[in-house]
Amino acid sequence: MSSTPPPIKAPRVAGSMLRLATRLMENRASGAPLSAKLLRDIGISPLRRLEVDEALPFAPPLRPARSAWPEQEAEVSRWLELAASAPRSDREQTFFTDSGALRQALDEGSSTPQALARRSIDWQQQLEARQPPLRILVAQDPRDVMAQAEAAGQRRQAGQVLGPLDGIPVAVKDELDLRGYPTTVGTSFLGEQAAEADAEVVARLRTAGAVLVGKANMHEIGLGVTGVNPHHGACRNPFDPDRVTGGSSSGPAAAVASGLVPIAVGADGGGSIRIPAALCGVVGLKPTFGRMSERGAAPLCWSVAHVGPIAATAADCALAYTLMAGVDEHDPNTRGQPPVHLDGFERQDLAGLRLGIVPAWFDNADEEVVKICRQALDRLQQAGCQLVEIEIGDLELVRPVHLVIIVSEMAAAHQDHYRRHRKSYAHDTRMNLALARRLHAYDYIQAQRLRLRLCGNFQRALEQVDAIVTPTTGCTAPPIRKDALRTGESDLVTTERIMRFAPAANLTGLPAISFPVGADEQGLPVGLQALGRAFEEHLLLRLARVAESLLARPRPRIHRSLLDEAAGRG
Repeated sequence: MSSTPPPIKAPRVAGSMLRLATRLMENRASGAPLSAKLLRDIGISPLRRLEVDEALPFAPPLRPARSAWPEQEAEVSRWLELAASAPRSDREQTFFTDSGALRQALDEGSSTPQALARRSIDWQQQLEARQPPLRILVAQDPRDVMAQAEAAGQRRQAGQVLGPLDGIPVAVKDELDLRGYPTTVGTSFLGEQAAEADAEVVARLRTAGAVLVGKANMHEIGLGVTGVNPHHGACRNPFDPDRVTGGSSSGPAAAVASGLVPIAVGADGGGSIRIPAALCGVVGLKPTFGRMSERGAAPLCWSVAHVGPIAATAADCALAYTLMAGVDEHDPNTRGQPPVHLDGFERQDLAGLRLGIVPAWFDNADEEVVKICRQALDRLQQAGCQLVEIEIGDLELVRPVHLVIIVSEMAAAHQDHYRRHRKSYAHDTRMNLALARRLHAYDYIQAQRLRLRLCGNFQRALEQVDAIVTPTTGCTAPPIRKDALRTGESDLVTTERIMRFAPAANLTGLPAISFPVGADEQGLPVGLQALGRAFEEHLLLRLARVAESLLARPRPRIHRSLLDEAAGRG
């Protein structure tokens, strides 16, 4: 029987109170009772008392169904062409200038790669000049950006265009290596040397001609979901700059929402692509575990980490996914996967698609969020899909099991850094790492064994339906609190509301997408999440694309098209 976890009860602390709480947590004597209480409050201690029969998995057990393979084998170029040429509805064309519109301007000669790059650079500078600045990109080399754009322009003049993203601006989360830039992972002390090579997924985009415009902001080491970073500045939401973007891929989502780029590269260990995509009103895809190479991404949380795209539209998301996904012989997790494909993406209906809903889980969000998501499901059913009520066992375990795994792996990944740079982390990161160091090997193994149980529960549910739907987040974007700007904040209640529906996809390794389905009364976007079977990203992208043509989509308050001449005036 499906059940939902009890609410977290913990005080919010920031500023001087967070500094004090951090010192107490790091102290050997006072940290023990404080951590014991926190572990009880967030539901980790009860895991130790559960009887578990499952074995210990080394990776999520992913069994691709026959539907994960394309109906006909085809070269990647065919799927790129399909995504690039998919017809846009009037509703889609109204809001964001996606790569299709930019590509059309390039093809018609009304713009050039150099003009797009210059407008992106100038718009970034204007966003930085605002008070307060939006802090979307944390590093940009305009000369490098213009050199890439010049090369793209020369290829176009010579009739040697590399593909649909040649000359299109793309941003990269500061968790992945971008040649010539430091990778700080949101800290103040990492990235002393510039990366000598691109991360594998970034290299694939560069090879396709994308103009890589710089490194995008993130929550420090990905250990938070607001995007408030005391070192690089709080990344601010283009819908309301006094509100968070979500995280940890805060900069990539804000870059797309503001119009700096139509596509950005993010990373997701517990919702870090889908959460900011939802709160910033754009599309975010966390692919199947191992679908995209992690080579060149900062080692943070190996068994739940995923790289993926954040984009203006489902078509842009599909383009980036098709280019970034696939086998990398240097990353063992990517081997043995089905071919990357977009079967059915061109369809404008959802006939035959079954969407599963666990009512108690779905409705465990703010009333307005649930209302908007329910209305979206009504419209999707009109497009031909069927809504099926299902049950998923042990849902109450998702939160504590994921928390033990991700913070244990992050603490291990940063063990040496913590020893040498402990006081250089923001206080919220220090607090979380200190708590993680109080966990035991037994906790981690117990959580991984319970993870195997959850994987089985979700896989059995997906034998009944094609995807499971939930709101992406339990609330819309919360306000940025001034007392968090210099220290960060520990607000477990708000954190749980934001990431309530996201971690299940990381634990199971199954693909999940967030796409915008409306806005609340304050004009803040709401996202719907769909979680699918292993390696069936094509179905999720098709669902998001049809939704775009049916549902109203809010426009960010701070947004500019790269085809707008005003974007080129600094």
